[in-house]
Amino acid sequence: MARDELTPTVRIATRAMWRLRLVRELPRHLMYAVSIAGLAASARFAIAPPTPPLTAAAVREPAPSDLAAEAYAALFARRYLTWNAAEPQASARALEPFLGPALEPDAGLELPASGEQKVEWAEVAQAREPAPGEHVYTVAAQTDTAGLLYLTVAVTRTAAGSLALSGYPAFVGAPDAAPARPTAHLREVDDAALATVVRRVLSNYLSASSSELEADLASGARVSLPGMPLSLESMPRLDWAPEGDGVLATVQARDGRGVQYTLAYELDVAREQGRWEVSAVQMDPDT
Repeated sequence: MARDELTPTVRIATRAMWRLRLVRELPRHLMYAVSIAGLAASARFAIAPPTPPLTAAAVREPAPSDLAAEAYAALFARRYLTWNAAEPQASARALEPFLGPALEPDAGLELPASGEQKVEWAEVAQAREPAPGEHVYTVAAQTDTAGLLYLTVAVTRTAAGSLALSGYPAFVGAPDAAPARPTAHLREVDDAALATVVRRVLSNYLSASSSELEADLASGARVSLPGMPLSLESMPRLDWAPEGDGVLATVQARDGRGVQYTLAYELDVAREQGRWEVSAVQMDPDT
């Protein structure tokens, strides 16, 4: 074997210093990154913990109103609160269609020795659905002796689709209410021509002058005139609606008996060919 074949050789290669530092420091930087990610995840969990997905029951759409069940509850409340101590049989007969073996006779109502009560009006003021097909209605009933009463009436539909009471009624308080709230700050209308048109439209609208009203209406506009004619006395305020495509007018009007009202109307307005036109007044008669 030749001598030169046994002699070891050394090769020298050059590498950039930044690469050597990167290779040496890379494990430490990776450990720092993992630690920071873990801390960030822990902080997010503490600040905004994940919430489980809503169940089907939680996101279920509100049940559509059951007009027949509402009327059933209002009719029961009217008959339950209408009585005459001198004619107890009349009250019993009025309540009989609503009762059955599950409830006491006369729905547990016992009349005093004397007196009577009549319901002047009754209507559903509130509704809730504790279970599908079951409704609890709060009925507001104005009586001639006890004043305004609130009665809850539980109504359900049987398997055959019939309406039935599902328990005794209950006297409750009125639905929560708060004092009237002022409207948000609105931008006052400073267009004299628009103010003139709005005043003229409302004057003709309130007085039910349909022929004069037509002159200021947009093409295809539908307006339903009020049933009680009024005369426009003044228009203290005229502001732009928040959306900007209508105006809000506060007016004072008087009826034929001399009663004065302060009323608020919203009108949809648009400028066409240099003049203001009104396309709607307060409500859409087609919806």
